[in-house]
Amino acid sequence: MSEDKKPSGPDLTTGVSLADFKDGKLLGHVGSEDVLLVQAGSEIFAIEPACSHYHGPLADGLVVGDTIRCPWHHACFSLRTGEASRPPALNALAVWEVTRDQDRILVQRKREAPKPSAAHRTAPTPEKFVIVGGGAAGFAAAETLRREGFAGAITMLSNDGAMPVDRPNLSKDYLAGNAPEDWLPLRGEDYYQSTGIDLRLNTNVVRIDPRARRVTLANGDSLPFDRLLLATGAEPVKLQIPGAEQPHHTLRSVADSRAIIKAAGSAKRALVIGASFIGLEVAASLRARKLDVHVVAPEERPMQKVLGPEMGDFIRALHEENGVNFHLEDTVERLDGTRATLKSGAVIEADLVVVGIGVKPRLALAEQAGLAADRGVSVTEYLETSVAGIFAAGDIARWPDPHSRHTIRVEHWVVAERQGQTAARNMLGRRERFDAVPFFWSQHYDVPINYVGHAESFDEVAIDGSISGKDCLLKYRKGGHVLAVASIYRDLDNLKAELEMERSRG
Repeated sequence: MSEDKKPSGPDLTTGVSLADFKDGKLLGHVGSEDVLLVQAGSEIFAIEPACSHYHGPLADGLVVGDTIRCPWHHACFSLRTGEASRPPALNALAVWEVTRDQDRILVQRKREAPKPSAAHRTAPTPEKFVIVGGGAAGFAAAETLRREGFAGAITMLSNDGAMPVDRPNLSKDYLAGNAPEDWLPLRGEDYYQSTGIDLRLNTNVVRIDPRARRVTLANGDSLPFDRLLLATGAEPVKLQIPGAEQPHHTLRSVADSRAIIKAAGSAKRALVIGASFIGLEVAASLRARKLDVHVVAPEERPMQKVLGPEMGDFIRALHEENGVNFHLEDTVERLDGTRATLKSGAVIEADLVVVGIGVKPRLALAEQAGLAADRGVSVTEYLETSVAGIFAAGDIARWPDPHSRHTIRVEHWVVAERQGQTAARNMLGRRERFDAVPFFWSQHYDVPINYVGHAESFDEVAIDGSISGKDCLLKYRKGGHVLAVASIYRDLDNLKAELEMERSRG
């Protein structure tokens, strides 16, 4: 805490009463540290008040049992221990001891943080676990295995040149110039050394042999495994038009984001092909860098298929207010140097082209290994593939979703992290069903959009509040059943919708 920042609320070491609480929470301080008091049932807990992910205010969050959920991106923390029990948060929060003196509640001593398991150092086992992929699911699995006390070998094979990073930042704050690069890694290099996770970057796996229980690398080496997690993620769909070999960018990795930032430094006009979430976040970030931005997409409205026509109109208006030029119901037919010719006949001159027309799951390894697939790797509710001991998580996995009652595959960061955690526990034999409600967030300028559930199609959108007023909750229904909920600045309502879906699943 900086010296000029004063702590919030009352001094909790001198005591407060329950009458001081608002909605079961009270923000105060112990010395120079802010502390949040939370009433959960008959118990009172004291916890650090800012989420360890992006510092969301837990005072505005939702208490569920003896946990508290962050209003911004739905991370969850144990009120007893401070541990992060659900992504996207990874780091624990501090907690304090609470005592009662008659009707006064006192907070004085900070509890010692739970120590990470040292089992891998003190009691090694001969088991070998291999993770193919260095994204959200792969990292979450490796981290969870160690957190759960797995003492065997963990080898993490990533074809990326960078350590696992906070990928949502690549199209948002980092690309916009509002976040330094050292914010990106999920963990520093010393983490992998201290936890005994053998992270191998720039490593391509070319073959999986399910019978021999081995993976073969591009350099000819092979590794044995007792359990394997496939978390190969997705890759950008490539342009298939004349001139597609012309210089242009996609955005999936740190290297991609760096390249766009470098190109933006000397560019004046950018063309974004595709009005996907990534495409529009890139458009917003490039506007923050003062580029003239044009977006070309075949849809009538941006994001209409996912968010409906009303939200689509709002997103278009929001971007137009910030200077983005849309060319909708149109496509790029040819690239020629800095010239893009559209189907409508219009020509856009651009010295920076970014393509965001979707991604496709990387399924080659799974198909080569003979794993059952259906527009993704088919997995059970335990995230196990058709071959025992081989699991899949993240963008490649198609799983039975108990809420929509369909098998689904989604490309969301938080879903991939949560699947990685569940897969890790099931690699350890826990038999834990993956039944988390899908969640994602998107940021457009100063407007956050939170979305829970999954609606591949819907026949009704019920709107509460004002979309244009940036204060709304939208429910997407099909046959009267709420499949998904989106919101702008209705964070607590969004959390409650998630909880309601959890309780009604199956």
